[in-house]
Amino acid sequence: MITSKTNPKIKNVVKLQKSSERREQNRIIIEGRREIERAIACGFVIDTLFMCNELNTQSSDLKANVVEEVSLEVFEKIAYREGSDGLLAVAVPKYAELKDFKPKKNPLIIVLETVEKPGNLGAVMRTADAAGVDAVIIADPRTDLFNPNAIRASIGTIFSVPLFACSSEECIKWLKKNDITIYCTYLKASINYLEADFEKGSAIVMGTESTGISDIWVEAADQNLIIPMHGIADSLNVSVTTAIVVFEAIRQRSKDI
Repeated sequence: MITSKTNPKIKNVVKLQKSSERREQNRIIIEGRREIERAIACGFVIDTLFMCNELNTQSSDLKANVVEEVSLEVFEKIAYREGSDGLLAVAVPKYAELKDFKPKKNPLIIVLETVEKPGNLGAVMRTADAAGVDAVIIADPRTDLFNPNAIRASIGTIFSVPLFACSSEECIKWLKKNDITIYCTYLKASINYLEADFEKGSAIVMGTESTGISDIWVEAADQNLIIPMHGIADSLNVSVTTAIVVFEAIRQRSKDI
């Protein structure tokens, strides 16, 4: 059992709390049984599993290259969340290139431009997983895809949906090459999102909450969409907006809903 906070393995997990260190080591941190199980089910390799038996009430049947039992004091040093279940994994990320992705006929794609809040990314991934979206593309990202807080907010669904990061230029080029209609959430020259035709190949593009969609996407859009506001608020959280529009697309595509 590891009982020292200065143990080299523990010190390295603490270092991995920084995105620069995660990139350099090509490793990510996953906390919680549910999230770890979902990562494994989606083909992610667990390098090291840290387990605190004082917090972990279930038997550890998780597949990992190395399993390290740690004391409660040590686990509290490496844990991200309060009320943890005593399981934290260091895993190998899986990245894919958008240019290699072959979408099915009439795909439904979510594009997030310059997303910077990991919580928003995680929440959108939950929507993407629930709706069966074909892919999520992060254009000009400002957070790493597998930020521990994004993983947490997604409750592990971030591992289940094809996820890509690229420049806006590359994304637009790929969408047009694959005949995918670009729908941007934008106030000007917009139609009600209920009037859009989502049965064809569609990309739903979301900008940041602070600045919205950038000019490159405004120019690339085939159609702008708006969700009518009936109160004093002029906008919604990006994850809420995404869910509203995506499930309208799913409603149009499925006659059972």
